[in-house]
Amino acid sequence: MFNSLTVILIFCGYMGILFIVALLVEKKMFLGKKLLNNPIVYALSLAVYCTAWTYYGSVGKAATSGMLFLTIYIGPTLSIILW
Repeated sequence: MFNSLTVILIFCGYMGILFIVALLVEKKMFLGKKLLNNPIVYALSLAVYCTAWTYYGSVGKAATSGMLFLTIYIGPTLSIILW
């Protein structure tokens, strides 16, 4: 379906962007500027949670308990709806 080199490059690029954002936030904190309340940083952290951790959590949960894995998606969905 997809070329494996393309998938690896996209993955490395995504991880590189996340690493650079985390590095910039950490450096700005040492300078006394707070970027933690920045909506871009919040959106990126929510995106990481909803992609990586939710995916791996739902795969493990679905393998052991069937349809109960849907509870993993309730938290992020409610937070987005109620925001």
